[in-house]
Amino acid sequence: MGNPAGVTRDFEALEKRRFQAIQMLERGLRQAEIARQLRVVPQTVARWMHDYRTHGKSALRKAGRAGRKPRLSDKQRQQLEKLLVAGPERLGYETPLWTCPRVAHLIEQEFDVRYHEGHVWKILVGLGWSPQRPEGRARERNEQQILNWKKKVWPELKKKRAGRGVSSSSSTKAD
Repeated sequence: MGNPAGVTRDFEALEKRRFQAIQMLERGLRQAEIARQLRVVPQTVARWMHDYRTHGKSALRKAGRAGRKPRLSDKQRQQLEKLLVAGPERLGYETPLWTCPRVAHLIEQEFDVRYHEGHVWKILVGLGWSPQRPEGRARERNEQQILNWKKKVWPELKKKRAGRGVSSSSSTKAD
């Protein structure tokens, strides 16, 4: 299931809550009351109690890191950030824009570690960066003409279209 987007788990607080449940049980509270006070379902308290009775306090301690270990070490991640600050022009790219494919290329070139470019955004977010996408804009673009067209030409075109009534883009009658 997991947490809602953007919400991280506080593993210290979760462990503290489990030990709080044990203390409450030792004071004579019923499992249902413990569940109410800690705002968990009674089945969770029952599971904690079973684990505690079976394996002791060690069963209630927080678990280690979940999932696969990262392929880049902390030191490599720090190096990566320095390389990102240096800019993509260092690798021969024409624009100063880091995209996921470019970062994936950088990681492979510098650390000999391959990441799918779709996963690179997670690494960037972990470093406090955000992936970017280049805008497809022509260099010859004339901002003043575009603004003029949006403010004057386009509203006139919309007015003409609205006044024509019902229209059809194709005919179904045979000639």
